[in-house]
Amino acid sequence: MKRRGLILSVLALGVAGFGGAAWYATRPDPIAAADPIDPELADALIRPYSPILGPVDAPVTIVEFFDPACEACRAFYPVVEDIMAEHGDAVRVVIRYTPFHGEASVEAIRVLEAARMQDVFEPVLEAVLREQPRWASHGTPAPGLILEIAASGGLDVEAARTQMLAPGVVAVLNQDRADVETVGVRQTPTFFVNGKPLDPFGEAELRSLVAVEVAASQS
Repeated sequence: MKRRGLILSVLALGVAGFGGAAWYATRPDPIAAADPIDPELADALIRPYSPILGPVDAPVTIVEFFDPACEACRAFYPVVEDIMAEHGDAVRVVIRYTPFHGEASVEAIRVLEAARMQDVFEPVLEAVLREQPRWASHGTPAPGLILEIAASGGLDVEAARTQMLAPGVVAVLNQDRADVETVGVRQTPTFFVNGKPLDPFGEAELRSLVAVEVAASQS
């Protein structure tokens, strides 16, 4: 992934800052294999339009229900990158938008979709996460700030202003909202690995579940 070293170093403090929170609790023992999600819900995990990081045909798929304005998602991003780097072509990440933080989340998702149209999704995602404390604060960020930040990742802002309002972007937002409800996602990030929910939640559990699935795919 592009500029991996930069984003890891910038976000390392974010991980450390949240290290004591419950969602980041780690366990020393490997977790038992989880049961896959109910078959009738499986279609709601991945849509053909969902952004993919990593090899499209990787045998192990991490689905992340992700909110660009979520501090925990920001802190987990380098963890996910490290897992992908560790397993190489065996792992891909599918992103599902989960706008739990209101208009700030929705605007950021629109920016990311415009970036995808311009083929700069990943560098813009990294820029948006790197500067998240500025644009996603509980205060009142300056109008257009997130576009300015996205421009540093290569976004053509003038083209993006139109692309962000495209009917296809509205359709993506609506479908992802519906799928969040269908799957029963209540917090971000929420992870599924090859259709298996990460439960209990934590970095060690995610690494363990991915490792189990990678080993199974290679046996």
